[in-house]
Amino acid sequence: MTRRRIPPLAVLAVLTAAAGVGALCAGRYFVGVRDVFGVLASRLVPMEPAWDPSVEKVVLLLRLPRIAAALLIGSSLAVSGATYQSIFKNQLAAPELLGVFQGACVGAAAAILLGAGPFFVQGTALCGGVLSVSVAILITRLFRSDSSAILVLSGVIVSGVMRSVLGMLKYAMDAETQLPSITYWELGSLSDMTFRKLLPIVPGVAAAMAVLLAMRWQFNLLSLGDDEARSLGVNVTVVRGVTVACATMLTSCAVCLSGTIAWVGLVIPYFGRLLVGPDSVRLTPVVAFMGALFLIVVDTAARSLSGVEIPLSILTGLVGAPVFIGMLYRQRRNVR
Repeated sequence: MTRRRIPPLAVLAVLTAAAGVGALCAGRYFVGVRDVFGVLASRLVPMEPAWDPSVEKVVLLLRLPRIAAALLIGSSLAVSGATYQSIFKNQLAAPELLGVFQGACVGAAAAILLGAGPFFVQGTALCGGVLSVSVAILITRLFRSDSSAILVLSGVIVSGVMRSVLGMLKYAMDAETQLPSITYWELGSLSDMTFRKLLPIVPGVAAAMAVLLAMRWQFNLLSLGDDEARSLGVNVTVVRGVTVACATMLTSCAVCLSGTIAWVGLVIPYFGRLLVGPDSVRLTPVVAFMGALFLIVVDTAARSLSGVEIPLSILTGLVGAPVFIGMLYRQRRNVR
């Protein structure tokens, strides 16, 4: 008699839901599970509240937007990372590969320097990330090449330029009022998240995610090499262009909401491959749930471990750096 295995996607969906409920409860102000479900149910069905009014504010206004943002951002960074790694045939590729993070930081820094409000900072960060990748693609076109190696090198060039521009903007900032804002933004945080900030980003993320999920079977063909993919009927230039554009949109939307959160796009696809293998058809939806689960847990820890909220990139770095060393060791062993 054979045992039926529970699909990993179902397990991850349950774990993500459980982590979301736990995140609504956990924090410096603990809320019981019964009160959490009561508050959520009261939004759907009229009922007499049996909880303190402050509980409703904590759950609905402070924690629920953060959890929704963590779901959106974690899945976006993880899927974009897995996409980059598939189409560039390099497990060490990450969303920041084409200068998205650096471009978004430049856009945010320029808005902060001009004294703009949070929504303008969010918009310029999104534009900065998209602009960086557009320049990298333009450089590739100047070489009249559709090689992924040339695109990666173009991204390195753009990243270097953006770092220099960011340095100049930070040098021009007021050290007391403006510089701390961009420094904290570079480390990533969901501390001031609201649904008003989150909702405008949802359509772009949903569209890009839908395209990548629909095209994910072609990632397997690209991993065979450009010539082999062409012989199987894949338009390599179009597929790579569309997937890079969608992955960039996911990363830019994530970064404009939370600032730069490092390692998620590198580490989560690695664990996803350990769980379901390199097949992009299975890997892409799995890493979406894994990324969401990971960032919910990290954000809950960031606001619960100490009296002062810890920037997210500090915690993700504590996880990501050892995993990265392990990845390098495995690649070195495989080469031998």
